[in-house]
Amino acid sequence: MTGDRAGVRMGGRATARKRAAERAGVRGLAIGAATAWALGGAGAGWAQVASAAAATPPPDAHVQATTPPPDQPQMTSRAPDLGPEPAGDPVRTTGPVTDLPLPRFVSLKAAQANVRRGPGMTHRVDWVFVRKGMPLEVIAEYGHWRRVRDQEGGFGWVHYSMLSGVRTALVTPVEADLRETASTAAPVVARAAPGVVLKVEACERDWCEVYKDGVEGWLPKTALWGVSKDETFD
Repeated sequence: MTGDRAGVRMGGRATARKRAAERAGVRGLAIGAATAWALGGAGAGWAQVASAAAATPPPDAHVQATTPPPDQPQMTSRAPDLGPEPAGDPVRTTGPVTDLPLPRFVSLKAAQANVRRGPGMTHRVDWVFVRKGMPLEVIAEYGHWRRVRDQEGGFGWVHYSMLSGVRTALVTPVEADLRETASTAAPVVARAAPGVVLKVEACERDWCEVYKDGVEGWLPKTALWGVSKDETFD
């Protein structure tokens, strides 16, 4: 469990769920010349909120000052009908607003971001993302809003100002050895625990170059969530 979402109570109905607490701190285990990273942060990811007054979510940055582009319909209290969630990998296409690929990976720019049931301020906040830098997958666009999905499959609408094009990835599902080069024969320079978020510098067919806390190296794509299996970039 990543503990990246905080549940809120809106309109008298709780949408929070319980999660296992994260392990805190950084482990100083020696692995030859390697360092071990552990998942930072602590506390349950779905914090139960006692009342609606105490559950005030953070404001959606710049939302009130922005309007939909001329070619986009005004936001209403009902989300557009996007059909059911895809059972497997969605068909790759381009977004109607940005013309960028869909789906695509981004990262959370804000320390907290409301995740709404639909694309607009009138829609209910189902939860709040609370981990800056976490990877998210954009699966739909509507005006200034992006429908995103997290590593656990939860999805909702987030204002575009909360998102960044900086690429990050989350280590999953087990500890992964960070290697000096893109090869299983290369020396291990660090070991990352499940849930650690790393900055992605580049990706080849099977490997990605990642960075965290001054340590840089390569991880296989199979150890990461936040990059597509067929994408390459530098």
